Amino acid sequence: MAKFELKLPKMGESVAEATLNSWLKDIGDHIDIDEAVVEISTDKVDSDVPSEVSGTLIEKKFEADQVVEVGQTIAIIETEGDVETPPIAPSTKEESQPTAKPPTEPPTNKVIADVQNTVVAAKDLIAPISSNGTRFYSPLVKNIAKKEGISQSELDQIAGSGKGGRVTKNDMLSYLETRTKSRATTSIPQAPTHTSSPNPVASTVSSGADEIVEMTRMGKLISKHMMNSVQTSAHVQSFIEVDVTKIWNWREKIKAKFIENTGEKITFTPIFMEAVAKALTIHPMLNISVDGDHIIKHKSINLGMATALADGNLIVPVIKNADQLNLMGMTKRVNDLAVRARNNQLNPDDIQDGTYTVTNVGGFGSIMGTPIINQPQVGILALGAIRKVPAVIETSEGDFIGIRQRMFLSHSYDHRVVNGALGGQFLKTVKELLESWDENRQV
Repeated sequence: MAKFELKLPKMGESVAEATLNSWLKDIGDHIDIDEAVVEISTDKVDSDVPSEVSGTLIEKKFEADQVVEVGQTIAIIETEGDVETPPIAPSTKEESQPTAKPPTEPPTNKVIADVQNTVVAAKDLIAPISSNGTRFYSPLVKNIAKKEGISQSELDQIAGSGKGGRVTKNDMLSYLETRTKSRATTSIPQAPTHTSSPNPVASTVSSGADEIVEMTRMGKLISKHMMNSVQTSAHVQSFIEVDVTKIWNWREKIKAKFIENTGEKITFTPIFMEAVAKALTIHPMLNISVDGDHIIKHKSINLGMATALADGNLIVPVIKNADQLNLMGMTKRVNDLAVRARNNQLNPDDIQDGTYTVTNVGGFGSIMGTPIINQPQVGILALGAIRKVPAVIETSEGDFIGIRQRMFLSHSYDHRVVNGALGGQFLKTVKELLESWDENRQV
């Protein structure tokens, strides 16, 4: 018999810890290889941790709602055979205790008074959050409250949807979106009370004819990411119009049979993704990233697929090795990522290592757009709405006017490393691949 340490895996460069949501296995339960043992959540996604071995769960190192650092042992699994595993790490509780600091000179009475006055004035906002006899707050909830300046009394009024009325991460995020105007009115004392909604925790305040709306936590992260991209890359755009009539007619002809044969709904997205992946193999200098004065040429073509969430925010799951997928494989991957993104079921690995991004602005009715580059990539392609328009059709017998399905492609690229010729050639290649679609193609 051997003991295997199940550790919290690495979940991307920017993720250092996760909150343990719930155990999927109990002590004494048998676990198969790759079977999920525990559910976790990070600032980016919710996920689960699978077992790397087959055996029996004999020890849990953490309870639900505790914060675990990447690399920490979260469970011990007893296996029948020998497994290569590091020795069980000893408890680090003693090591984590703060080291006593040497005494300093006693402060003056004036300093003491100033500190006491400051503490009294700010106590309601910065007092440490603690559980009480009727409510328990997880470390994640406490951290969110601390970062967002939520006081103990304010937190105690938030309705909890968890077991026993426990306040969850989702409860906190929902509350922050409809937050009381108390903090805003503190800095804007002249603002009248907003009475248009019976909800006592409305997130907006009126100031004359204007409204002040606090950004959600995810909105702040997206804003910071977008500003960083604009300040980092020299954005330039190219546009091209594409006739996708052949693709439109082909999809109309095969979509019912495609669902019947594969169980998958085929949209235009996997078709466009296939063309982009092929174009990147032809123009590999767009499948790069910039690191200071160095250019990193990626061997894998990993396409990011910007996906709208129910709350209006965007997340970018990644189709790994997209150039190696056929259309059926691309369709299954696109559908799987889109569904799991909207249901908040993406794994951390699903949003890592993208090398180029595609976004569909046509889904919102836009015919074109100027998307912001997803750093550290150097290009992003926006797909406009497909429209039925009159167009000139060139034939050997002359030019004619006909009804065609057309769309605009908008290409934003980093002019530090991608010149206009390359940016335009890439866009033209995508156009040629789409317009040369084989209407007799079999799937």
